[in-house]
Amino acid sequence: MALRKLRINGDDILRKKSKTVDEITERIKELVEDMIETMYESQGVGLAAPQVGVLRRVFIVDIGDGPITFINPVIEELEGEQYGLEGCLSVPGKQGDVLRPYKIKVKAMNIEGREFEMEAEAFLARAICHEYDHLEGILYTDKAENIEEI
Repeated sequence: MALRKLRINGDDILRKKSKTVDEITERIKELVEDMIETMYESQGVGLAAPQVGVLRRVFIVDIGDGPITFINPVIEELEGEQYGLEGCLSVPGKQGDVLRPYKIKVKAMNIEGREFEMEAEAFLARAICHEYDHLEGILYTDKAENIEEI
């Protein structure tokens, strides 16, 4: 495992749409391991592949229950609303309020290539939606209000 360099706002790769993962290769597994290590080292709760310079539809989230890997995620259902503070490892030193769905249903593959579905709500739904946006080339600052320095 190795730490990967975080891409910071202004880097063109953060604005590009990520490509589908066709096969779970050793390189993809290594990417996920490196992303987990990089996320923990940076004290984040999520990290998407574009944030480490890889345009693939992969992200990880850990809100305190252990890392969850999402490969080729599709958000199938959105329900309700929540408004809350967000920050981002790729936008250091800032935070802002973002409107997100309160509850979602997402389908993805895990690192073994098995499909799974999960429902998430509250903070977990927020984290998944935030990371999913990275795969679409969207940063939270595109949706945020009251962005402030921290």
